[in-house]
Amino acid sequence: MKSFRPFLLLLLMGVLNPLFAQQRVLKKALKRTDANGFSGVVLTANKGKILVEEAIGLRSYEESVPLETTDIFELASLSKQFTAMMVMICKEKGLLQFDDMAENYVAIPYKGISIRNLLTHTSGLPDYQAIMDEYWDKSQVAGNPEILEYLRKYAPPKSFEPGEKYEYSNTGYVILASIVEKVTGEDFVKLSKEWIFEPLEMQNTAIRSLEEKANVENFAAGHLKNKQGQYVNANTFHSSDYTVWLGNRKGPGRVSSSAEDLLKWDQALYTDKLVSQKTLTEAFTPFELNNGTLSYYGFGWEIKIQSPFGKVVMHTGSNPGYSTIIARYIEENKTVIVLNNNAHPDMMKVVESANLSFGKK
Repeated sequence: MKSFRPFLLLLLMGVLNPLFAQQRVLKKALKRTDANGFSGVVLTANKGKILVEEAIGLRSYEESVPLETTDIFELASLSKQFTAMMVMICKEKGLLQFDDMAENYVAIPYKGISIRNLLTHTSGLPDYQAIMDEYWDKSQVAGNPEILEYLRKYAPPKSFEPGEKYEYSNTGYVILASIVEKVTGEDFVKLSKEWIFEPLEMQNTAIRSLEEKANVENFAAGHLKNKQGQYVNANTFHSSDYTVWLGNRKGPGRVSSSAEDLLKWDQALYTDKLVSQKTLTEAFTPFELNNGTLSYYGFGWEIKIQSPFGKVVMHTGSNPGYSTIIARYIEENKTVIVLNNNAHPDMMKVVESANLSFGKK
């Protein structure tokens, strides 16, 4: 679920031009990636209008089912932007403040960490996945209560004091989801649907259990290569697939969605439908570290101040078998979304193809 930063440079070189000829170039370039084995959906948009939306590859390799543009993918760490939004909504409802201490809401063996630290990956928290990987019985499925229990039980030390530096932390987003549940008295999964997905009519988007995903016909399974070099469902590799034995976690991942639903989400962030633009501006502002330098991660978004289109906020995600990215050029309302379901090494080339076909400013 860690951020996949190499995509960012390629994306920042791109230009989303709605001219038909450049759309055609992009489509041609994407077709070539099919021969290289890339599997996924690519969507580009200008001011909310889809320029190109292409499905390449297979939804299921075992059954040879072709992908469709409406298929649903595991978003991995793209989920963090939704968790951050839930926290922002709680703040606007007066249920918490960004500078409140996390210890005031959930029982954790770490003091002095603010909600803002959790949002911006400046908490210094240890990696919960390492603890669970070492001690958890992988025949069982863990969620936030078990994760917090193991953090209390084994209490690995912090990496640094809060605010000292940036270090990507899935642990922080587990705690954020737990804080949302604490202040609302509601289940995070249910509340995400009520506060975000339903109001935005994101009908393909949800935080789904393993069983629920299996029952969604157009769910694009994540795939990895086996020893024979064949793509198989990533869940086949049970012990190494944390999405199975950590399948009930909330906060750092587990949102699944389609490209067009993500575009609805993208466009809603230009409005006050979920939270005010004032709060969103804060979410897209770099964090000032203790030494006065800036860390360019806001509330669930990586931030780049300068690009060919001005300010861009983006995020990547990686789960077994999946690679995902959304980039929002927020000063010109241009969008790139790529959802990949075979963890393909040429995913950067897919993004690069889009950049080349769109030209430069």
